[in-house]
Amino acid sequence: MVKHVEPDQVLLKMPSLRAVKSFVAAAKYQNFTRAAEALCVTQAAVSRQIRELESALGVALFKRAGRAVELTEAGTIFYDAAYLSFVNIAQAAQRIQNRDRKNQELTICCSPAFSAFWLSNRLPVFFAANPDIDVSVVTTNNFLHMEPGMHPDIFINKVSDSREGYHSLPLFFDLIYPVCSPLFLKQHPEIVTLDGLQNTTLLNLSPYGRSQIAEHIDWGVWFNSQGIDVDIGPTGERHLFNANDYNMLIQMVLNHQGVSLGWHHLVSPLIEQGWLVRVGEAESSYREKLHYLTFSESKQNNPAFRAFRDWFLNVLESEKTWVGDAFS
Repeated sequence: MVKHVEPDQVLLKMPSLRAVKSFVAAAKYQNFTRAAEALCVTQAAVSRQIRELESALGVALFKRAGRAVELTEAGTIFYDAAYLSFVNIAQAAQRIQNRDRKNQELTICCSPAFSAFWLSNRLPVFFAANPDIDVSVVTTNNFLHMEPGMHPDIFINKVSDSREGYHSLPLFFDLIYPVCSPLFLKQHPEIVTLDGLQNTTLLNLSPYGRSQIAEHIDWGVWFNSQGIDVDIGPTGERHLFNANDYNMLIQMVLNHQGVSLGWHHLVSPLIEQGWLVRVGEAESSYREKLHYLTFSESKQNNPAFRAFRDWFLNVLESEKTWVGDAFS
């Protein structure tokens, strides 16, 4: 007995994809003739498809003025959705067609801060040396709860062996010190002392931000590591700004708004370029707080992965920040 299948209402409500394809081309070029040329069909075919689409939707999609056409408000709404859908379909088809090149593709997952301040500054060197390897970067602060279907080849974070089927290599430990812009230091020279630093504008990770990134990236914890018991809170004369976004804190530092705690491996390029300066000599070292390169064991002998891993560890070794031994 054949099981009865209920009609799929979404598919039933879908207009003709051929008509939508003609509409997208006409909207893109704002000309039916150019749309026909792009689709390798006749102008009459494009016009007919768009009339059928407008009839199905019950609304005009174009304002016609001679040979030129202009989207109506309804047309603009439909174009935005239709074009994005076609882009997604085209990209999925391209990935399927290129599946034989999968061993030359890598998906790397890291925090937004690591992507912005570490990876983006160094990846061009890797690209230049490996033009046959495609890299996709996914950023998140919630590494334990990825989107469904998202399975990165490599994680760079503070969690060791966080999931089944992955293995971790230790990278570097946390070295933390205050940073500000050269202008802010010039305007507030007293902050080079710990007493002066306590009374300036402090830019701090909020409790939510620390729970996502690292609990010890906190002014109260840092001052305590220097032997100073200070209450970092809403009371008192201290001007304090909290945010859960480390990128935002560093951007505010670059805009001369105060002093933030700097992760050495993230802010050192900005210091070298003269955008940031260290404030004083005090620092806190957390050798037990490691970052890891976590990779899928199925990629262990993959040429693209091995190329990235070797390059990554060589960078750390040249910068004298790698704590691990060579991995073979």
